[in-house]
Amino acid sequence: MMEGGEALEVAGGKIKIGVCVMEKKACSAPMKQILDRLQAFGEFEIICFGDQVILEEPVENWPICDCLIAFYSSGYPIQKAEEYAALRTPFLVNELEQQHLLHDRRKVYERLEMFGIPIPNYALVNREAPYQHVDYFIEQEDYVEVHGKRFWKPFVEKPIDGDDHSIMIYYPSSAGGGMKELFRKIGNRSSEFHPEVRRVRREGSYIYEEFMPTGGTDVKVYTVGPEYAHAEARKSPVVDGVVMRNTDGKEVRYPVLLTPTEKQMARDVCIAFRQAVCGFDLLRCEGRSYVCDVNGWSFVKNSHKYYDDAACVLRKMFLEAKAPHLSLTIPPILPWKVNEPVQPSEGLTRQGSGIIGTFGQSEELQCVIAIIRHGDRTPKQKVKLKVTEEKLLNLMLKYNGGRPRAETKLKSAVQLQDLLDATRILIPRTRSGRESDSDAEDIEHAEKLRQVKAVLEEGGRFSGIYRKVQLKPLKWAKVPRHNGDGEEERPIEALMVLKYGGVLTHAGRKQAEELGRYFRNNMYPGEGTGLLRLHSTYRHDLKIYSSDEGRVQMSAAAFAKGLLDLEGQLTPILVSLVSKDSSMLDGLEDASIEMEEAKARIHDIISETKSMHHNGHAEFPWMIDGAGLPPDANKLLPRMARLTKTITEQVKLLAEDEDEKLAMTSSYAVLPPYDQARALGKTNIDMARIAAGLPCGSESFLLMFARWKKLERDLYNERKDRFDITQIPDVYDSCKYDLLHNSHLNLEGLDELFKVAQVLADGVIPNEYGINPNQKLKIGSKIARRLLGKILIDLRNTREEAISVAELKSSPDQRSSQTKIRKEDIDNQSRTQTKNEDTRRCSFTSEKSLDQEDDEDKEIKYRLDPKYANVKTPERHVRTRLYFTSESHIHSLMNVLRYCNLDESLQGEESLICHNALERLSRTRELDYMSYIVLRMFENTEVSVEDPKRYRIEMTFSRGADLSPLENNEGEAASLHQEHTLPIMGPERLQEAGSYLTLEKMEMMIRPFAMPAEDFPPPATPQGFSGYFSKSAGMLERLVNLWPFNKHASGNRNT
Repeated sequence: MMEGGEALEVAGGKIKIGVCVMEKKACSAPMKQILDRLQAFGEFEIICFGDQVILEEPVENWPICDCLIAFYSSGYPIQKAEEYAALRTPFLVNELEQQHLLHDRRKVYERLEMFGIPIPNYALVNREAPYQHVDYFIEQEDYVEVHGKRFWKPFVEKPIDGDDHSIMIYYPSSAGGGMKELFRKIGNRSSEFHPEVRRVRREGSYIYEEFMPTGGTDVKVYTVGPEYAHAEARKSPVVDGVVMRNTDGKEVRYPVLLTPTEKQMARDVCIAFRQAVCGFDLLRCEGRSYVCDVNGWSFVKNSHKYYDDAACVLRKMFLEAKAPHLSLTIPPILPWKVNEPVQPSEGLTRQGSGIIGTFGQSEELQCVIAIIRHGDRTPKQKVKLKVTEEKLLNLMLKYNGGRPRAETKLKSAVQLQDLLDATRILIPRTRSGRESDSDAEDIEHAEKLRQVKAVLEEGGRFSGIYRKVQLKPLKWAKVPRHNGDGEEERPIEALMVLKYGGVLTHAGRKQAEELGRYFRNNMYPGEGTGLLRLHSTYRHDLKIYSSDEGRVQMSAAAFAKGLLDLEGQLTPILVSLVSKDSSMLDGLEDASIEMEEAKARIHDIISETKSMHHNGHAEFPWMIDGAGLPPDANKLLPRMARLTKTITEQVKLLAEDEDEKLAMTSSYAVLPPYDQARALGKTNIDMARIAAGLPCGSESFLLMFARWKKLERDLYNERKDRFDITQIPDVYDSCKYDLLHNSHLNLEGLDELFKVAQVLADGVIPNEYGINPNQKLKIGSKIARRLLGKILIDLRNTREEAISVAELKSSPDQRSSQTKIRKEDIDNQSRTQTKNEDTRRCSFTSEKSLDQEDDEDKEIKYRLDPKYANVKTPERHVRTRLYFTSESHIHSLMNVLRYCNLDESLQGEESLICHNALERLSRTRELDYMSYIVLRMFENTEVSVEDPKRYRIEMTFSRGADLSPLENNEGEAASLHQEHTLPIMGPERLQEAGSYLTLEKMEMMIRPFAMPAEDFPPPATPQGFSGYFSKSAGMLERLVNLWPFNKHASGNRNT
């Protein structure tokens, strides 16, 4: 038993928790899970009253308890429970008197309005008798009018009885009219459409309210006390009334993050109705949130994380009420988890030197910013071929509107199916390589067509798989028109480019999820159970951004799953938590010229026969041109080409065997069943494929051969006797992939090729982003300019929030006046909301380059009120910003961080990164999958707000996947290799231990290379699901005003 439990025994027994609810509720799975956890703490005795006692015994005979769980359900005598509470005065989790309000929707809305909680626009029709005529109610074909307030269809009609769940939605005649009835789930249905019903009901009293378009999802919020809320989204019954269920038959729900405003709403609902454990429905519509129903006592189903959290919060509640002298500290290992086995993937992330576990007692973590590369992926592929076949040229014209000179992009399932049908017909019946009299170019063309067909057939369906085709006309001719009236121009040759691959693998998903788990446990110190407690008690402000690439988005979703201990599939996590921002995290266009110059210079250096590093003495080895390029690169290249040819020949034999088997079946044999995991990154290795000697994943030998054949052909041009050094990273990429995922194929020479390719790639890749530090800084600042600007905005916003909290803490009078005016502010906001209705409807939901929280300039007033928090540091509000991107942005950002002091405007300043770390970085050639850079901002509360040392920045980085299992195949390395998964290297410091980098210094050094706040464009209408929340103009204006520098101070900002 815990020490707290022993103290209670001495004082006269454990705290008695009375469960005075109907047995059906007391025996429900969530209630049992939470009560079992409370019991496991050893401080409580759980007493279930049971139906017989509740219904038949007088309250004087009911068991005596210290704390009471009591709530209404069907058949429950709430008056008796109130009498018992008056008699024994236990601590009530949910007050009983306020529960009467929940049975009347009019009183619920009145209460919500009283506390300034946003609700839908509504009006009330009261009837004292069925079908009573009321003068103030008018019904027309497409609207109803109540007291002069008009509700156009679609509108919602709700009975005033809170227990009557028959809710109607009436649709306008322009959409076909009719009515949809929503009801409590019956089997797999939750609504029914009645096309013939046009008139509203008149048999009772009803609330009429504006219909809110929510994008097909409803949000259910579950509070446990005013400090904690769990939110889940589910498919709205409004869509089609079919309940989405998983394989276990349970309704599909997925966790969502609440905005600071929504968190404040959850706290207000909890306090307004005096129901600590309370569920309510939230509508998210066009950038704002509204409460449309309050249910009273509700528990989340099927979430062990929620059960853990609820038990911990209730324990704290009970101890505060009845044993405040006892420690409220949550044990590091929860009692019911003592004997649980460790999760199998733990340890995939190495511990590094970078996380400084101890820091000053007066320091508090305020902000975590991480820039993270995606996880392990399949090699990116591209097939280019010139086509003259009429079927393909006609296909191009079909999808480009018949314009002979316009290019076409084929992405959709229908378009790709058309292309596949055409390609099947065009492929020669005889197999490639067997025509003795054919031209070599014809053979190559047929090979490429066969490759296109194989790629398009992969997986059996097109849904969700990353494949796209471009058709670009090259030559044209004049031909007679079909009607004989003159001539028209038609394309006679086009370039077809097929891009595929680059899909997150099962290993990439595992890496991302494990790294998220590592962040959860290591990046947020001093929180007991870590980030989850911080997040669930409203004090965590999280946003996740991703580039447009599928592998990057899915890495972000998998990371979020590990970070927040979420359950279920990645797709709903992606939809609800990850915002795409391609302008910030995609693309190299801004630096394409400089990067081409760098590649040309690399080629020159490698081609030079004399010693490479001949540009004079440099103070540090990383300052010379081409640092890291191997001195014998021109000797390694022929060896690489020879080994690549060896691998290609072996894979060709395997592909021919596969081809023979395919030739024995019909050309249109049944395709393999589609597996969605191929699109989203497999979750597990397909052991059956491995055992059968097939390539890992969904790649066929034909595609594997095409991959290596292209590398062999592009790396070395025999006719010109010239090596293309831009192919070195691709050879290395394929080598590494096959060594990790296809080692079971035992390709001879692959180990040797990997070593040669690694030496060359380690020299070439970093130099592609600049041949020397000055060029690296120029290219890095162009690629990462927008991201750097956003990081500075994040840090600046965090500091402004921290200053506001410090002011609130230092001035009690000011704090009370702030609380006093909060309700007025919310009232003003709701009044303004109606006035700006048209504006709202035009600026649909988006979360683009800035933190576009609605009215974020007022966010401080929506934060958790310190007097309700009851935690060690109640004002603490940690901001987390995660940016998922590709290798180019990681290299670019790192180059700006380490070389920013070389800029003319910063001459004489020391580097942000210490000399020791610069040396380590110069030896770290590769920033591999899941490599990351982390900035953490700490606030020292013991120095004045004006002191620059108030805010300290800590920088760490990880080089990502650890390649040692590929180099050493023993022990742990062998088991990881068997799982096709590389561990992630732990973080390393970029500063000396004990050094102090102030936020002021960080801003000064980064500012010349960052996009200024005023240059960030306003948000555009989002593509698909890019987030829920709109951006106010006031926020942007505030950021511009905060930016503390003269735009013209440095003329070198863009270089």
